[in-house]
Amino acid sequence: MRLENMEILRLHLPLTDLSHKDNIRTLYLYQRCPFFENEQRRFLSKGILFMKYYIGLDNGGTTTKAAIFDNQGHQLGCCSVATAALTPKPEFVERDMEEMWDANCSVVRVVLEQTGISADDVAGIGICGHGKGLYLWGKDDKPVRNGIISTDNRAYREVERWKADGTEEKVFALSCQHIMNCQPVALLAWLKMHEPENYQNIRYVFECKDYVRFRLTGEARAEITDYSGANFMNLHTRAYDPELLRLFGIEEMEHALPPLCRADEIAGYVTKEAAEKCGLKAGTPVVGGFFDINACAIASGVIYPDLICMIAGTWSINEYIRKEAVLDGKVQMNSLFCLPEYYLIEESSATSAGNNEWFINQLLPEVRKEAKSSGKSVYEVVNGWVGEISPNTFVPVFLPFLMASNVHPNAKASFVGLNVSHTRKHMARSVYEGIAFCHRYHLEKLLATMEEKPRAIRLSGGAAKSPVWAQMFADVMQLPIETVQAEEAGALGCAIASAVATGAYASMDEAVEHMTVVSQAIAPNPELAETYNRKYELYVKTIECLDGLWDTMQKVVENSEA
Repeated sequence: MRLENMEILRLHLPLTDLSHKDNIRTLYLYQRCPFFENEQRRFLSKGILFMKYYIGLDNGGTTTKAAIFDNQGHQLGCCSVATAALTPKPEFVERDMEEMWDANCSVVRVVLEQTGISADDVAGIGICGHGKGLYLWGKDDKPVRNGIISTDNRAYREVERWKADGTEEKVFALSCQHIMNCQPVALLAWLKMHEPENYQNIRYVFECKDYVRFRLTGEARAEITDYSGANFMNLHTRAYDPELLRLFGIEEMEHALPPLCRADEIAGYVTKEAAEKCGLKAGTPVVGGFFDINACAIASGVIYPDLICMIAGTWSINEYIRKEAVLDGKVQMNSLFCLPEYYLIEESSATSAGNNEWFINQLLPEVRKEAKSSGKSVYEVVNGWVGEISPNTFVPVFLPFLMASNVHPNAKASFVGLNVSHTRKHMARSVYEGIAFCHRYHLEKLLATMEEKPRAIRLSGGAAKSPVWAQMFADVMQLPIETVQAEEAGALGCAIASAVATGAYASMDEAVEHMTVVSQAIAPNPELAETYNRKYELYVKTIECLDGLWDTMQKVVENSEA
């Protein structure tokens, strides 16, 4: 009987003592096998339980996903829905918090229905979400206002002021991180000035996934991987620091910061009300969860300091772990990793594959339609286009700054060097290259802080799903690229944390060993090293030449909207 024609049931099977439930091995019993019913009765008579499952919820900038996994990391089902980004003004990017909660409930219900897995067999739920941004719960027990997404840029003037008056230097001494426009501290300072009534109504200051967990459990908690990257915490004491709030001028928010918790800690249980809405069982454990870049790092097996994690999603995430923070200011961000002995060293910006999504949606609408009608993915078509253009061909320099920039707060996306011979295929390659170069721009800052050359990059996100793009990343970085055999890496990281919190594994390291599978490495082509070095130098030179333009352009943008 072929395996794919069998329904697989997984049972807890202790390695030696059948009454001992700590040691677990997966046993597969196949439907229609003659011994199935006898074996099932025998195991049940020994007190062996059916395998439990873990749901991972992933709240990204544009999509909400739920995936369900077993304790070997197999993804058994997934459901995703698009969540609308609201742009009431230039530089403003928001989300309806009630719609967001409804979306989380919907994807959980659907994934349970699709897989046929009973809510009784869900052992735990983990949630990850985009970092930065701001989700506020009011004293009137409802959202204060729309949530603010991490691609929002409204608070850039507050950050410029803090850099100019020396505040950032004082902040870095405590939090070990520079200030970003989209961090909640900057957004709170903006709200205090521009929306004082909303500011006075704040009961809890949440990050994205902590808000979702609050709606599931009714318990307000703040998970450390998120809040340590939000400039709320002193990384030396690993606790909130009132001095940071005072420096930002938001000291009255101390009461609104929820108690801290770990990623792999049970932080509450599904309430009866949430259970009815989501299709879950009341009392199901919900763990602290992750800032999504931590979730992807764990799912990618980044538990050693000689691996780089790159995530090519809405954000360009580039990170590694080490046992000491980088305190000389050469990197953008130090935060606390979910493994307590490590810091997460991060370089990031909202400059990655979201730019490719825009390019396809805005410039290739008929290509998407044609691909769909022929049963293809538009991404396959674009991958083919990019593969047709040789790396040695000159294509325009693309600056992937549609949503934000890592070089100037007001920098805008650009194609520089277009000529009459260029087609949309050339532009597609320039988008792929520009995004890869922006990752390299961040990577070079990380490499300057590493004692040894990394052995590989673990890549996830949109680029990891494209063979031609993954090869380009290897060639641009001149490092091996490995991908994780998981469709939803963020959700898998949440499942790993849930498995640890509920006792299936003794530690994150052990859970990663059992639940993560890494692909064979994609080797860089050394013959293309010089080609991409020249192109990267041109990319950097283009950024330098345009640096004096952006403030003038921003004034024109603001005046045109007045």
